[in-house]
Amino acid sequence: DILLALDVSKSMLAEDVSPNRLERAKRKIIDFLKIVGGDRIGLIAFAGTSFLQCPLTLDHGAVQIFLDQVDTDLIPVAGTAISGAIEIAMKAFEKSERNSRALILITDGEDTVGKPLELAKKANEQGIKIYTIGIGKEGGAPIPATGGGFKKDRAGNVVLTKLDEDSLQRVALETGGSYVRSVSGDLDLEKI
Repeated sequence: DILLALDVSKSMLAEDVSPNRLERAKRKIIDFLKIVGGDRIGLIAFAGTSFLQCPLTLDHGAVQIFLDQVDTDLIPVAGTAISGAIEIAMKAFEKSERNSRALILITDGEDTVGKPLELAKKANEQGIKIYTIGIGKEGGAPIPATGGGFKKDRAGNVVLTKLDEDSLQRVALETGGSYVRSVSGDLDLEKI
């Protein structure tokens, strides 16, 4: 059983990867669906809160239909709560009879809410391995604003969103999983 947790926060609109982080992540999931065979797949969308977009299923076409509906307006709560995605995954896996359970987090890693490392420890206790795919670049990029331009802070400075590889590595290692940075092609997916 594999749950894919996709970050749909506004920072995923940054264009430091082509065409933007969210579209790159969605393409990764589509490629992943082609690689996996008889595994049950589910989809979690998360930003400031999380929800199970598609429960575990053998129907990978259904997962893709749900994936097509995902965008940054899906979740009205701003921010990024990786811990919320892990929590939803643990609940979804409770109904699973299978021994092999994995959560693949696809995010820029900028966690603004919660304590993902603590939830990773709990997931590990339940036998869930977490793999993380980092989307974005360490140097960061501005976040496009609604209506044009870029998101600014209260002082009028352009807000930069950066890939937090360190946090993503720690979350994955806590459960015996692994971290990989998203690259063009399928090398990152093959590693996972």
